[in-house]
Amino acid sequence: MSDPLKVAIVAVPEVTASTLYGMFDLFSSPGRDYQFITTGTPGDQRMKPFIVARERESFTAANGIQVMPDHSFTTAPQPDIVCIPDFFVNPGDSVAGQYGPEAEWLADVHRKGAVLASACSGAVLLGEAGLLANCDATIHWGYVRTLTNNYPNIKVNLNQPLVMGGTSHRLVMAGGGTSWQDLALYLIARHVGLKEAIEVAKTYMLEWHELGQQPFASLLSFRQTSDAVINKCQAWVADNYRLPSPATAMAEVSGLTTRTFIRRFRDATGMTPLDYVHALRLEEAKQMLETTDESIEAIANEVGYEDTSFLSRLFRRKVGVAPGEYRLRFGALRKAAREL
Repeated sequence: MSDPLKVAIVAVPEVTASTLYGMFDLFSSPGRDYQFITTGTPGDQRMKPFIVARERESFTAANGIQVMPDHSFTTAPQPDIVCIPDFFVNPGDSVAGQYGPEAEWLADVHRKGAVLASACSGAVLLGEAGLLANCDATIHWGYVRTLTNNYPNIKVNLNQPLVMGGTSHRLVMAGGGTSWQDLALYLIARHVGLKEAIEVAKTYMLEWHELGQQPFASLLSFRQTSDAVINKCQAWVADNYRLPSPATAMAEVSGLTTRTFIRRFRDATGMTPLDYVHALRLEEAKQMLETTDESIEAIANEVGYEDTSFLSRLFRRKVGVAPGEYRLRFGALRKAAREL
């Protein structure tokens, strides 16, 4: 039997320890755990994970867990696969210069043939390593601006649980939350075998997140703006989006010509006034679906749509699922939490 695949998991002080050690457990499992559970005898381990960091000294992760790296960048063996767990970074901010050793090591092992995979905000380190220019990518929905603000010509896709890019698809990115589990299962299937990936999924009772991030994402991305007129319009429409033609009314509130208002609003928010109104209405509809038993028709009327079918089509296009399916997924969870 061939030697186990070497899987390096990168740790920085801001790392999310649950993802770090969750990855470690899943990559330790192929070939070993399912056989143990079903026969009582562990099988041969097919992957060998190790934790790598700048220095081989223990440090305290963001949530207080002690992390002890197995290797430093200078002593680590050339990995077959590198995984970058999520870590704490302010959404939209640049981290230029903060992760130089990590970026240098990632670029080097990738150049030597390693597959690089990131979970959630871990994609930022791929950007720092210069690997995402003109590349399809994904990241947690709350961190899209972290990529688009700081790295050139990146197309961020929230509709897929995983996005592959680069030469021979040697860059693999998972969006956020528990999608790191999808990432691990994909890498196991790709590099060890589909049978082993299914066994790991059965062992840990994992499900594939085929919907991507759209149902979880906020449709609004509020931007800081120094445009006082647009700020006033945003405040007004937050209270009045249920009214007929609120986008037209906003232009009147602004005191600007329609063309000037639309241009300034788009510059300040990244959205047209009409798209902004739709986003406000859909966010309110999502909250009502989660927290009330109101009919879809009643919710449509409440948020400003006379045509229920229009709301349903818009909801499916923007959120990725129909309103009824969204309620089943998130309303039941909210109800269960209230009953605990």
